[in-house]
Amino acid sequence: MSDERRTTHAVRVGHVKIGGGAPVVVQSMTSTDTADVAATTAQVLALANAGSELVRVTVNLPEAAAAVPEIRSRLDDAGCAVPLIGDFHYNGHILLRDFPACARALAKYRINPGNVGHGAKRDEQFAAICRIAADNGKPVRIGVNAGSLDAELVAAKMAENAKRGLGRSSDEVIDECMVISALSSTELALASGLSTGQVVISCKLSQPRELIAVYRDLAARTEQPLHLGLTEAGMGIKGLVWSASAIGVLLAEGIGDTIRVSLTPRPGGDRRDEVIAACELLQALGLRSFAPSVTSCPGCGRTTSTTFQALAERIEGYVRERMPEWKLRHQGVETMRLAVMGCVVNGPGESRAANIGISLPGTGEAPSCPVFVDGERFTTLKGGYEELAAAFTALVEDYVATRYPAAAAGTPPRG
Repeated sequence: MSDERRTTHAVRVGHVKIGGGAPVVVQSMTSTDTADVAATTAQVLALANAGSELVRVTVNLPEAAAAVPEIRSRLDDAGCAVPLIGDFHYNGHILLRDFPACARALAKYRINPGNVGHGAKRDEQFAAICRIAADNGKPVRIGVNAGSLDAELVAAKMAENAKRGLGRSSDEVIDECMVISALSSTELALASGLSTGQVVISCKLSQPRELIAVYRDLAARTEQPLHLGLTEAGMGIKGLVWSASAIGVLLAEGIGDTIRVSLTPRPGGDRRDEVIAACELLQALGLRSFAPSVTSCPGCGRTTSTTFQALAERIEGYVRERMPEWKLRHQGVETMRLAVMGCVVNGPGESRAANIGISLPGTGEAPSCPVFVDGERFTTLKGGYEELAAAFTALVEDYVATRYPAAAAGTPPRG
């Protein structure tokens, strides 16, 4: 892990600071129809409560643009200050011009330079969005995507590669084009009235090794804050592993100022999963603390009972459920460490190392569960699963109430 973060300009998005030495910021994106004000507001609230500090919404149609101010108003009424980012493709210059209330309500605009227009219109329409951003005092993210890269730029670079016999692979040419697009678009944004404190850059691909290479190149050539993420990470375990392998390497090198883990949700899945994954990644690297961590063992032939697995799952769910209130009332609670272990091999040791931990019996062990608080044996619990779960969650709640001071009045939560 690098001891130093890359030096960048600071960009303010509402009350959230990106870059300039600020902690790495977690982002997410809604999957609702933005024109559906109630559904979008509910999902933004859910994402913010899960730990998302910035939330992006699709602004693709006049109906979506018209809905943004009402969504912002409802969030404010609910006491949710999370900044909203507008995601624009193809027609952003028109929607921002025709719906000035939308332009004011959004905290940042995302522009894809690969689909903002073609030929002379591309620069003109890109600059129009930047001028509206400058007029409203809003930052932009220049979001270059491999899947929607400027076709004219790619064609020119491919032809150059062939004509000069450079021998570069198509992937290498694409990577070069992405960096060129990001840097040239940044120059145009600055020429259109934005300052260095109003531009964030991203260059997203779907392959971890390519993403790492592109961001290393980009980080060496600009001091603008960088948004990290695989553009299409995939579903489930694959999406989690691929995202962590790419984003984790870059963050460990001090590269990256804000992240999104772009997971494909299962049908009926929970959009908050991508937020939880991003928070866990930052917490695993020691860069941020979002919620108490729960240590639990993987199980083996010594743990034929599934009680410890069920209890670990229940405690993780309980912590997430309680965090929205805990973070408002108990300063520092996000640093708390819990342990739910399944046998005597590592159970007592891990439980002692946690702030509060329980060591359940493995196969053939005495049916008792020692509980350790701050390294000392505190009590022993016995009984069935429901009794153990109720007793242990009560001990956790009591620990939070007695060990973490009340948050200062008026302290706004991040996000």
